[in-house]
Amino acid sequence: MSITFDSATQTFHLRAPNSSYIMQLVKSRYLAHAYWGKALRGTSPGALLSLRRRCSFSPSTDPSDLSLSLDTLPQELPAYGASDFRVPAYQVRLESGSRVSELTYASHRIYPGKPSLEGLPATYVEHDEEADTLEIVLSDPAAGLQAVLSYTVYRELDVITRSVQYVNIGERPLRLTRALSMGIDFPHAGFDALYLSGTWARERHIVRKPLAAGATVIESRRGASSHSLNPFLALLSKDADEEHGETYGFSLVYSGGFQAQAEVDPYGTTRVVMGIQSFDFEWLLQRGERFQAPEAVLVYSSEGIGAMSRTYHRLYRTRLCRGVHRDRTRPVLVNNWEATYFDFTADKIVSIAEAGKELGMELLVLDDGWFGKRDNDKSSLGDWFVDKRKLPQGLEDLVERVRGFGLQFGLWFEPEMVSPDSELYRRHPDWCLHVPDRRRTTARHQLILDYSRSDVREYIIGVLSQVLSSCPITYVKWDMNRNMTEIGSASLPPERQSETAHRYMLGLYEVMERLTASFPHILFESCSGGGGRFDPGMLYYMPQVWTSDDTDAVERLKIQYGTSIVYPISTMGAHVSAVPNHQVHRVTSLEMRGHAAMSGNFGYELDLTAFNEEEKRLVKAQIELYKELRPLIQFGQFYRLLSPFEGNETAWLFVSDDSSEALVAYFQVLAEPNPPNRKLKLRGLLPERDYVLEELGGLEGPPLLYGGDELMYAGFHLPRWKGDFRSQLYRLRVQQ
Repeated sequence: MSITFDSATQTFHLRAPNSSYIMQLVKSRYLAHAYWGKALRGTSPGALLSLRRRCSFSPSTDPSDLSLSLDTLPQELPAYGASDFRVPAYQVRLESGSRVSELTYASHRIYPGKPSLEGLPATYVEHDEEADTLEIVLSDPAAGLQAVLSYTVYRELDVITRSVQYVNIGERPLRLTRALSMGIDFPHAGFDALYLSGTWARERHIVRKPLAAGATVIESRRGASSHSLNPFLALLSKDADEEHGETYGFSLVYSGGFQAQAEVDPYGTTRVVMGIQSFDFEWLLQRGERFQAPEAVLVYSSEGIGAMSRTYHRLYRTRLCRGVHRDRTRPVLVNNWEATYFDFTADKIVSIAEAGKELGMELLVLDDGWFGKRDNDKSSLGDWFVDKRKLPQGLEDLVERVRGFGLQFGLWFEPEMVSPDSELYRRHPDWCLHVPDRRRTTARHQLILDYSRSDVREYIIGVLSQVLSSCPITYVKWDMNRNMTEIGSASLPPERQSETAHRYMLGLYEVMERLTASFPHILFESCSGGGGRFDPGMLYYMPQVWTSDDTDAVERLKIQYGTSIVYPISTMGAHVSAVPNHQVHRVTSLEMRGHAAMSGNFGYELDLTAFNEEEKRLVKAQIELYKELRPLIQFGQFYRLLSPFEGNETAWLFVSDDSSEALVAYFQVLAEPNPPNRKLKLRGLLPERDYVLEELGGLEGPPLLYGGDELMYAGFHLPRWKGDFRSQLYRLRVQQ
């Protein structure tokens, strides 16, 4: 058992392979955080906490012990109003109007395995031997509130998951006005904060800055995890880099509005809280009702940011993603969007499929415009029936013709939206999120369906199931192209209107659960204007995400590099598109576009019928190479080598689990006059073995033999190029 309780010291010790997480009950009442870091044997855990009397502005909780103040005690689920002035993890409002609560220890239990969270995505185990779980019950009888804190420790990963269930155990109703998933207090503030920021077409750029007095806050008030900020925060020791230093990662398994905050108090300690955005949140709990907060996934590494990332990658790829596609390599696809946009016919789609077959592609995806009267983005969302003007013989005929070339067929939906100009909206104008007597703000000429309503959910499940059952569809791109405004529901009473956003997410998760369970053979890909909802919650239902609408190879270096801080390569959709690029109008080589896209789930998003013979030759070679390498790319260990945020070069590395094979991708954005000689050091290899290094495409020099130690400690020489936007792949295999 990786979790123990010492009744003498009243200490909980959670042991992961290389780390310890320790809590202690202070005066048998208060659940205090004592330690999280490198593994401890735990010989004297009672000495980890040190309490000290402070001035009267940090009042004492116990008159007999002036060193005990909730304002300075490191806590696991802190509250506001009963002498702790720091940011709270939860807040309540009682029927009396009181906002004061104080949860204290009531009981605990330890057991093998990991429970699921009702109605919410979460990491899981396939066998109880993989993890152990601790549940600690905190109670405030005066407020009628109970909190069940859940901690799960994975036995083979330095991972601890946390969640909280809030329960009304009183006789009267109460309101949760904040219901976060976790809180933790660190004894110092010597950290840098690292998080992922951006906007549409510029997602998940890395931000690193030192903590200072006050709060560092990342959040989304958009009703989605958003392009702007990702539901992830890490605290890094000052010396932390890819290979060295301590890192503490916090990732929220949720797809709606969120908040994460690191607050440095006057005594130089740091409190981190994370959970559902409380900005516009309330939840009414009647007697006996429960509210389940989402799961937060905590990862510790003493070996830098890279080791933290690889832990998240392994966990999310194997114990968050689910279904038959989780462990399968993903097909090479062509998507018609940038080739045709809304202007296509069945014959045009078939011609793209025929060209794709010749080049070695495996899947054609028909994007937006196949339904209703959808000639632009101003109409028809919600009308999920085939537009016979474009597909006069129906979807079944088109699928049959595409499959005749040996390609699978995929289809685009945007099931959460409705166009005001649609049959669905004219029949059910109250089915969208809206507030009476207020305008209904549109974005991309569309409104959001109210997934908090069961009738809306049943309609969507019904119409999508009908389409997906009509012909052999093996892939669905699930898009979502706007964020929430006028957040209200015609089906909820006034006292529950502030629950709408979260009830929407619960409804969305229900729809996704039922559809993915009904069509397990379909590979679902999540999309939200590209990467606007690239979060762990979506990966539970859809094992890959369209990483960004920006397909420019140079921009993709930053986007994919930043995304890899948390998310595995197997979750990233990456396509080659035409030049000049449709987002930034840059012209890059087909080689560089291919190498960038091959660093994810590979595909093309352009008109294949427009290729000349040389382009066809190159694309066919790219696809053949990717098929050979994709198990390594999609499921290997990933190492970031050179950061696009720090210079003109980018490099990353894929290594097989046994380190017998590796692939290096190196990119140079702009040419330099008279450049210095450069060498690239690799990681994750076997220092005692020799490797054959082969240049793939491009330079095509003779294979060279290197020692694994030489490649990691001395490095190998990089090419000197003339011309911008250059790239090279290198394959390494252990010499037999």
